[in-house]
Amino acid sequence: MAKQTKITIETESLLVLHGHTSIRAWCPQCGSEEEMVALESTAVVSNLAPATVTEWFASQELHRSQKADGSPLICLNSLLKRVRSTSR
Repeated sequence: MAKQTKITIETESLLVLHGHTSIRAWCPQCGSEEEMVALESTAVVSNLAPATVTEWFASQELHRSQKADGSPLICLNSLLKRVRSTSR
């Protein structure tokens, strides 16, 4: 009887925020204080096409907030969940 070998490969993503600052702010959808990144940083952070991130933002798939000056912020928690669901 021939021996069989089962090989399982598990992959996991690593997200490194290099050169982009995040701030802690209240995320109404999460109901807690979360890390937030500027909208213009999300394409670089998540390695996605800017059009994809803009589409997610417009469809409200990403949790959003804003700085005092009105510039948009994205909840990093929701961005990570969305990126993970795309990579599966």
